[in-house]
Amino acid sequence: MSTYLLLDTSTSRTSVVVVKNNEVIFSEYHDGALSHGETLPKLVAAALKVSPQIDEVIVGMGPGPFTGLRVGISFAQSFAFARGIKLQGVCSLDAIASQFSDKDFVVAVDARRKEVFYARYTDGVRIGEPNVCQPSQLNALQIPIYGEALNQFPDPKAFVGIADSNKTYLAPIYVRRPDAYPAPVGVKFRAMTQLDLVPAFAIEKAAYGKDGWSMAQFKEEYLGKDRMYVAAEFGGELISYAGVFNLAGVADVLTITVADGHRRKGIGRELLRRLIDWSRTQKCEAIMLEVRVGNEEAIPLYTSFGFIEISRRKDYYGPGKSAIVMRKELK
Repeated sequence: MSTYLLLDTSTSRTSVVVVKNNEVIFSEYHDGALSHGETLPKLVAAALKVSPQIDEVIVGMGPGPFTGLRVGISFAQSFAFARGIKLQGVCSLDAIASQFSDKDFVVAVDARRKEVFYARYTDGVRIGEPNVCQPSQLNALQIPIYGEALNQFPDPKAFVGIADSNKTYLAPIYVRRPDAYPAPVGVKFRAMTQLDLVPAFAIEKAAYGKDGWSMAQFKEEYLGKDRMYVAAEFGGELISYAGVFNLAGVADVLTITVADGHRRKGIGRELLRRLIDWSRTQKCEAIMLEVRVGNEEAIPLYTSFGFIEISRRKDYYGPGKSAIVMRKELK
């Protein structure tokens, strides 16, 4: 009989199980959505002390948030390759579903951005491929919903049976595009300084005209408390800037502006990522921003980061220029 190493990082839980002769001889897990990379090697090391001999690796292929899922799959691939043993991947939702016997039900796990990855099961059989939606869409089905919200996670012990049934996957189950993008080539990102105010003001006026900040407003915003500004330069020349401030535990994006000729190159995306990262270090519960209605460049960017519309402000940018207020939860 074979000895299986079973791994799953598709949810906020990192699970490691060893099954030998159809019996579980090691089973440990760690809860923490941001600790997969740190925890998985430690759990596997503990598993190998119990059973140094591993004949096959079975890993949860998702769906799941990109970063955590990638940790488990990459580790499993490297481990199997180094030992020259077989590797199989299974749908992590199937490993949750195996615990229930309802005629019709849904399994869902947290997809962040106030969404869930889910699959529907009838008579124990998954209907179609996993997908992503908002929880309210599942509630409308009026059938049982199992999964992470109820502290129900993939059962790695079920991986063996799923793999034996040939319901396996060779590639990760990504049902949503990852947030990972290559950094803009040749662009240097750094903290903004007072020396940047003059060239930044020139970019401001070119971008927004009379609707832009005045130099006095620029200085006031830059020198305010509890805020952070980041700049981008290319060839030693300032080409972009962005700012955010922490107001009683909720971050507010002050500006993200990219000079004409440097747009659509990923610079705004990288600036926004840095604003979000700073807001997390400040322990903010959420980050908010305003965007002009009809701004078809910015709105898809913000949506891709998980911002959702919560309200609108009429004439925010001037008569007839309304704003969409968007918010992203950070906790």
